Amino acid sequence: MDAQAQATRRSRHWFGAEGRSGMVYRSWMRNQGHGPEVFDGRPVIGIASTWSELAPCNAHLDRVAESVKRGVWQAGGFPLVFPVMATGETLMRPTAMLYRNLVAMVGEELIRANPLDGVVLLSGCDKTTPGLLMAAASVDLPAIMVTGGPMLNGKYQGGDVGSGTHVWKFEAEVKAGRMTADECHVAEGCMARSNGHCMTMGTASTMACLAEALGMQLPGSASWPAVDSRRYETAQAAGRRIVAMVDEDLRPSAVLTREAFENAIRANAAIGGSTNAVLHLLALAGRVGVELGLDDFDRLIRQVPTLVDLMPSGRFLMEDFCYAGGLPVVLRRLAEAGLLHRDAVTVTGHGIGAEVADAGCWNDEVIRPWDKPLQPAGSGTAVLAGNLCPRGAVLKQSAASPHLLVHEGRAVVFDSPEDYHAVCDDEDLDVAADDVIVVRGAGPKGYPGMPEVANVPIPTRLLRQGVTDMVRISDGRMSGTGFGTVVLHVSPEAAVGGPLALVRTGDRIRLDVPARTLDLLVSENELAERAADWAEPARSAADRSGYRWLYRAHVQQADLGADFDFLTGSRGSEVPRDSH
Repeated sequence: MDAQAQATRRSRHWFGAEGRSGMVYRSWMRNQGHGPEVFDGRPVIGIASTWSELAPCNAHLDRVAESVKRGVWQAGGFPLVFPVMATGETLMRPTAMLYRNLVAMVGEELIRANPLDGVVLLSGCDKTTPGLLMAAASVDLPAIMVTGGPMLNGKYQGGDVGSGTHVWKFEAEVKAGRMTADECHVAEGCMARSNGHCMTMGTASTMACLAEALGMQLPGSASWPAVDSRRYETAQAAGRRIVAMVDEDLRPSAVLTREAFENAIRANAAIGGSTNAVLHLLALAGRVGVELGLDDFDRLIRQVPTLVDLMPSGRFLMEDFCYAGGLPVVLRRLAEAGLLHRDAVTVTGHGIGAEVADAGCWNDEVIRPWDKPLQPAGSGTAVLAGNLCPRGAVLKQSAASPHLLVHEGRAVVFDSPEDYHAVCDDEDLDVAADDVIVVRGAGPKGYPGMPEVANVPIPTRLLRQGVTDMVRISDGRMSGTGFGTVVLHVSPEAAVGGPLALVRTGDRIRLDVPARTLDLLVSENELAERAADWAEPARSAADRSGYRWLYRAHVQQADLGADFDFLTGSRGSEVPRDSH
């Protein structure tokens, strides 16, 4: 890079400044032992780390950051690690989704406020990946993502155990009396036996794969286990690559195009990915000004079969997916079917089609051939319409029971997840296997934060009778590791007076997934009378001030990705004013 290009770098406004300002910026950096040579105009690379021991999926990212730093030094850059808040779905209450937008806000402002020419995004647990992508998109400096990788396969009594997925299964087995509490305690220690995020195709694995499908992560890097040495090799490679991206001025706006989002949506269908990807992709598209709607998710998957046989939809886990060839195999099969935009640019600077053209599959059971899929074309996330969800709802077909995809039943209504959990073990609960369980008050504003509570457990009495699935409907979310015939993200939500707020126990609800409809079988006149009597739920003191107030006041509905209304669009990377 010539001297003129070096002089125009963002970081030169700090480290190349004359007088008192330059002295302040350089001298305080030198208290870390940096010599004057690091201020010679080389690219300054921020490493945005969501490391935290309170986010178990991200607890190894400090070591990943060291690998990135080696790569940056190798390529002639100046690496600086900085923290961005971690949001671990496993510990945070009421839900990590409440804080995804805060991750994006913090990340965006830190990137813009500091002397950075490019940034490496280190993520793990599921909300940190979209949060950091949203942040980078809004600043639009050269950026590359490095996800922390999945855990090793869980092992229990000679079989594979999937994180999250087996939580629901073991809970049901204990409630049904087929597993003892002591056996369950042993099993839970077998589920998470290494660093890393969920090794099922949950939201963390899904978003890692979609970061790669979007072109924001190096090809082939999404699926390496967290403890595999190649996870650290790819991190080091990303450190080298970000320096070149700064020289090339390759920014997220050049990568996150409409074509890239279409690639990601189809990839999500092919891998049997999480419904949460819908929310995150919608929010990310809003940051870069790409027109994307719920209908796109339904339309684009119609020709895409589920190819990847992973829990919760199938049998295998992320380790198996990695060793079978990982996402490049899936993308190659999409390309060969004419369903991949091959020229969509990735962080490598090349089209994604060329990057995956030679991908080899080493296990056709894990990644199925196009003509022998796990599930047929169109079996990905279905987008529903109807008078119960005027702005849409979603259902993960690959994790649902086929016999319930067309179903009519009596509504049994609960105003909160807590209301349901308080009675679900009651032997006298008035509920039958063909009823439809409705859990509302779990949407973005209503909870707040839209928790992963929609796949509430089957009532204990029915579990003991052998019932394994029921239709459940909610304005909340479901973990990507979950399964069942669960209608999610009903929009508008109950807390803003959406039709879900008007449902009463005893009403009839009809679900028709092939027709993409969800309807409350109540007359319009009756619904109008109920709406006239509806009042917004009272809020707790915690919701009347602070961040939770901000969230409830400005969060958008699920069909828009649940981002804040004031954060859509990009605000750029203009250098802030110097106060020294």
